[in-house]
Amino acid sequence: MAPAAETVLDEVDGEEGAGGAPAATGFRGRVLRSPAVAGPLAAALLTGVLLCLATRFSRSHPFGPVTRNIVDLGQQYLPFHAYWRSFLLGETHGDAFLNWNSGFGSNFLGDIGTYLSSPFDLLVVLFPADRIEVALYVVTALKIAAAGAAAALLLLRLRPGPWPLAAVLGTAYALSGWTFNVGAPVPMWLDGLVAFPLLCLVGEWALAGRRRVLGPLVVALAWTANFYTAYMATVGAAVVLVVRLLTAEEAAGARRRLAGALRAARSVLIGIGLAAPLVVVVFLATRVADPTPVTTFTPAAWTDVLARFLPATANLSSPALFIGTPALALALTLPCNRAVAPRVRTGWSAAIVLVTLSLQWEPTHLLWHAGASPNGVPYRQTFVLCGLLIVAAWFSAAPGVPRPAALLGGLVLLGILAFTAGGSADIDGWTYPAFGVAVVLALAAALLARPGDRGSPPDERASTASDASADRVRARSAPGVLPAGAPPGARAWPAALRPAALRPAVLRPTARVLPVLAVVLLVAAQAGETVVTGKRIEEQQRAEVAWSPRIGPWHEAVAEEAARADAWPRHRTDPGEVPGGNDVLLVGGQGPEYYSSLTAEVTSRTLDSLGFGHYAKGRHPVTLDNPVTDALFSIGTRIRSRPTEPVRQDALPRATVSVTTTPVPPLVTVRPPNRPATRPGDSAFARQERLLGAEVYDVPAVSRTGRVLAARCPAGSQVWFWAPEYRGGAALAGGPTVDFEGKPPAVRAPLRALGTVPGSGEVRIELSPEGRTRLPRQPLGCLVRDRLDSAVRELTATGATEVRTTGHTVTAVLPPGSTGTAVLAVPRVSGWRCAAGDAELRPARAHQGLVAVPLDGRANTVTCSFRPPGLKLGGAVGLAALLALIATAAFRGRRQEFTRSARADRSPGKAEG
Repeated sequence: MAPAAETVLDEVDGEEGAGGAPAATGFRGRVLRSPAVAGPLAAALLTGVLLCLATRFSRSHPFGPVTRNIVDLGQQYLPFHAYWRSFLLGETHGDAFLNWNSGFGSNFLGDIGTYLSSPFDLLVVLFPADRIEVALYVVTALKIAAAGAAAALLLLRLRPGPWPLAAVLGTAYALSGWTFNVGAPVPMWLDGLVAFPLLCLVGEWALAGRRRVLGPLVVALAWTANFYTAYMATVGAAVVLVVRLLTAEEAAGARRRLAGALRAARSVLIGIGLAAPLVVVVFLATRVADPTPVTTFTPAAWTDVLARFLPATANLSSPALFIGTPALALALTLPCNRAVAPRVRTGWSAAIVLVTLSLQWEPTHLLWHAGASPNGVPYRQTFVLCGLLIVAAWFSAAPGVPRPAALLGGLVLLGILAFTAGGSADIDGWTYPAFGVAVVLALAAALLARPGDRGSPPDERASTASDASADRVRARSAPGVLPAGAPPGARAWPAALRPAALRPAVLRPTARVLPVLAVVLLVAAQAGETVVTGKRIEEQQRAEVAWSPRIGPWHEAVAEEAARADAWPRHRTDPGEVPGGNDVLLVGGQGPEYYSSLTAEVTSRTLDSLGFGHYAKGRHPVTLDNPVTDALFSIGTRIRSRPTEPVRQDALPRATVSVTTTPVPPLVTVRPPNRPATRPGDSAFARQERLLGAEVYDVPAVSRTGRVLAARCPAGSQVWFWAPEYRGGAALAGGPTVDFEGKPPAVRAPLRALGTVPGSGEVRIELSPEGRTRLPRQPLGCLVRDRLDSAVRELTATGATEVRTTGHTVTAVLPPGSTGTAVLAVPRVSGWRCAAGDAELRPARAHQGLVAVPLDGRANTVTCSFRPPGLKLGGAVGLAALLALIATAAFRGRRQEFTRSARADRSPGKAEG
């Protein structure tokens, strides 16, 4: 067997031979002419251009006036990236452990590992604060372009072939239907799109016994960037590795195959270990996150599955499998392509069929998603199947244009697919026109690219001799243990598209022009379909799902007021309702708004119990404009804003803004040891009073007649209506209608004020429900303001006289002799440790869901510090993995030194001496 060959990465040293570029072109020219550079570079460039064109034609920002901020893109990723920019520039109150701006204090390291740990996300610091949407688009585009480049590099590594084809197929992978429909609206998942071809490269390096240090580092980078999709990419790369092992030539013995597999496993284990300091933190934060309802997987109809291979289809309930008709057609020729070795045809075809079936079977569905069926998008792993299809297309077309029989077979399969998919509701008006044009252009490209009597010298026509030359190139650019040789009779690509070392010295004009025209037509077919698909998917998503407006004057006005009023940690500033979720991350302040997959169950349940509302089944708490909860959480400044005109997708939102400052207790208060009993019950009013330590509501008995509620309350008190599952309107007699949006379990309506009790003391509330009316046993509470003011003064007098905060630590100075319980106005999530005086920090206790510290009268200070759970364990695993990597590098270095020494001992000069 030939020695392990150099990888395509090493081809930057230049091509040599009769047909290669002359040495006078210099190093830079040789590098740019290298397929390993030209292919990925062209793929990245083409991917970026097509993505921007799709955005432009859909009139989306930044190439149009329409917002791109649909669902989580506007509710999570945009606010998180705005905060990430501020954090990196040192403009936040918190640090890498704790985010003081969201959820009254949240685990920021977990959010970093979930949303912000990709190296691409660091680029947000290069953009001004008012251009964060552009920054996020650039980050998204660069991730997608990098995926295209990585895929092209992988294809050239798997076996040699024309780099223009590798570039087109790399672009097809990067701009698949999954990218437009799933990845672009959820930018963190795009890191998995980049990771899959890179992890496959790690497998190739392991099989060849090369890059034993770089391999684990690539795995670590992938798992650090986004471990969720990196897990799926790792499973997909394992499938690719198995196929490569099973399709290896017989000369690659079982021992060599086993050694390669073990090297790959070592790279993966060390790489995941290196990422453990972040991965373990995210994993443990996920375990204590607010649980979403259990989802039962329901496979999509096969008609819909087939439809998703076609252009301009969008549906989150079926796998987005579009890779472009030309690329799909080439993949479908593989089973019929006799120019490809039978073991290769069988192996890759079987892998694609099995992976496709695995998408639709619940046990394998759970395997792809690490044991938990996800809410929302059930086919998040689809990008792996798109990658396998691209590899199949490459193996079928890289040796040469498929023969007529193979092309006919691929077209028949493509036609059956398109015909069968016709009954799917996912088919768009643009689908079949775009499909038809792409088929015509792809066929024309195939005819022009076929070698024959078009100017190539006789010795350069498709023949066994040309295949022998291709085998020699393959021996240089593919690992010796896995040659992908074609059997005699394979047709080579035209000379103008071959690697430089195989090109003839002179080409006739037609031999130069026709292959280039074929590439142009192939690019046009692939590009046109891709742009149409991206355009239609964006338009359909904007019409069918929730969206947030672009950042504009409304956000800017609130941000200015929040910065002006900020008095942290003396008290909090709540920016109130601003369009979009995670508002405080965009405009500043320290409110309860927080939308994350890691929102702690303690935070959700505590705020729900006090009358706050939520979206996203509990993972998105929203603000509550209520004076009692303002006192409980030390919200001294409240910003209220209202739009001055309807909020539209194609306009910047504007609003009027007002600011109110009210005396509130400090961030740390003291509850005496023998507090008087408060109102029993589980209503939001009773729970607020228990946490406050005083009765401030009058909770009347309510009678209901049809859609009218009647009760009696103290004159002048404020009527509050608590109906978390109610959807519809409620109005105090003579007052305006207040809307409630309860829709369990996804949406919980917050407590809302309806007006002031008249002098008669009679309360009459008219309901206008949408659907069934579901009210709690005690839906009404009448707030007596004098009682609340008295409770606030008492808590202020006995609370902290001074509060200091650092990134993740709070220190409070209390009145001397304080006894009872010190309460920090922060939900008691896992990771808080506290102590009174100079005592050692210990896990904090809880008081009605908030952080609490027992007091015995001897300490006049309280210190609480937050450390993300799993940090120590992850750090230990990471250190062990680092030592293993160092040992691997040292062993590799000593082995290379021993090999060089042995070769020197066997050299002729040494023997003569």
